[in-house]
Amino acid sequence: MILRSMAVALLMNENQEVLFLHKKDDAAFLPGYLVPVGGHIEPVELKEPLISCYREIEEETGLHKNQIENLRLRYIIYRLKGFNDVRVQYVFFGEVSKQSAIVSSAEGTVQWVPLSDLDEKQVSETTRELIDHYISYEQSESIYVGSMCKENGHPKMNWSILEDWEQ
Repeated sequence: MILRSMAVALLMNENQEVLFLHKKDDAAFLPGYLVPVGGHIEPVELKEPLISCYREIEEETGLHKNQIENLRLRYIIYRLKGFNDVRVQYVFFGEVSKQSAIVSSAEGTVQWVPLSDLDEKQVSETTRELIDHYISYEQSESIYVGSMCKENGHPKMNWSILEDWEQ
């Protein structure tokens, strides 16, 4: 079994737009899709995915840590790829001014997308489920854990709240 850990960020601006990476058409994974900014966690970052998230944000957008406000963990998503590839994605949400200077990465172009336009865009089912849940529970302070599955042949995310029950 292979375990892959990733840290991604959904950065919002004052106009309720989210910063996405539009993957190149020849990308090996999700070509042509809009994906959250982020990537794989390096082995030295495994205990602190927030460090990985800041690194990935800077690599893909040029944004520095001091340009991002309120970056915090909101979701942990589990997904099985194939029979032995378990993917764990730490999803952080934060805020960035639309006026911030942003650069595109070698993986694609970075662009602002209004949340209201996301239904018309090419995004993965995991991202679609995540955004739909976020819109419904935006004011929540909880961290949610999601597991992607199929229900009646369609992708679906099962959600639960991550909490400490031993108090």
